[in-house]
Amino acid sequence: MSVFLSTPRLVLREFTPDDADLLVELDGDPEVMRYLTGGRPTPPEAVRERVLPRILAHYRRAPGLGWWAAQDRGSGAFLGWFEFRPTRDGDAWEVELGYRLRRAAWGAGLATEGCRALIDKGFAELDVRRVTANTMTVNAASRRVMEKSGLRLVRTYVGDWPELIDGAEHGEVEYALTREHWLRRDAD
Repeated sequence: MSVFLSTPRLVLREFTPDDADLLVELDGDPEVMRYLTGGRPTPPEAVRERVLPRILAHYRRAPGLGWWAAQDRGSGAFLGWFEFRPTRDGDAWEVELGYRLRRAAWGAGLATEGCRALIDKGFAELDVRRVTANTMTVNAASRRVMEKSGLRLVRTYVGDWPELIDGAEHGEVEYALTREHWLRRDAD
């Protein structure tokens, strides 16, 4: 197991081909997928043939950036994943932060803990200059995670999505944090 980082309650590690069933289960939960697909599960064959191979390939393209399987530090149980990857290929100075956790992990501050650890590592060790994150405007829980992680609201926008889901009429929000603001976080 290739551990990327640890926090008091989490271990973030590289995914392996053996993790397909964990991703199928995560993406099969309608509540987990509510703000992504309107609750429609990702088909298992799509996880195995497209999602997981894309995740695995990313480790070779941008060392230190990609998707990280999140496990409970004590039990080793799979909790979900965190994304910390370049917004544009070949340009690691700006990264997108994302997360998808099992319902059993919701409400315990784990998403914020993982996000803060990734942000700190990105700015302190990986030469990241800007972290950005997006969600639906109506996804209040995800917005709280972004705010608790130090990101600030940048804009609200309407995306051109192929399928509309409930709440899409309110648009999307982008949050961001620059390295300069991160360095001044204790002074703000």
